[in-house]
Amino acid sequence: MEEETGCNWAKSSEREQQYHDEEWCVPSYDDRYLFEMLNLEGAQAGLSWRTILNKREAYKRAFAHFDIEKCANLSEEELEELRHDEGIIRNRLKIQAVKTNAQAALKVQAEFGSLSSYIWHFTSHKRVIHQFESEADMPAQDELSERVSRDMKKRGFKFVGPVIIYSYLQAVGVLDDHVLSCPLHSLNQV
Repeated sequence: MEEETGCNWAKSSEREQQYHDEEWCVPSYDDRYLFEMLNLEGAQAGLSWRTILNKREAYKRAFAHFDIEKCANLSEEELEELRHDEGIIRNRLKIQAVKTNAQAALKVQAEFGSLSSYIWHFTSHKRVIHQFESEADMPAQDELSERVSRDMKKRGFKFVGPVIIYSYLQAVGVLDDHVLSCPLHSLNQV
């Protein structure tokens, strides 16, 4: 029997495979992308990542391509209107969180110069490269995600529990959690 290679979670749909191959665990320093992924990870709470990926384009349309300034200035009427948008998760708290997170992100940008500087300062601007043999070895959260989560909550961010933040840190490439057999793992890149 041939041994499976790569990250199995991404093999269940073409969209997940593309996301895995092009974005997942790729270091990002772009504030707009970092903000987008923070909100998409928060929207995923209690749902599958496939569901969110399938709704991603609708999210971009609904939230001005995750322009932080525009999201911070959404009116209550606009937020209420989004509750009728079938393209996104219509949970009131998750929709409101985008505005709240944008306002918190603006404060972080003012303090740190960028959302990127803030996110990456937790690891001294270095990637954490794990060496997991299988996805079963991967934790749902760790000390880093707990620390980032605590700090983000203090700063007013919503839907930033340690499990969500662990996934977020993977999504934006702070963590390299490709399994060792995956050709995209950092150690396999030459």
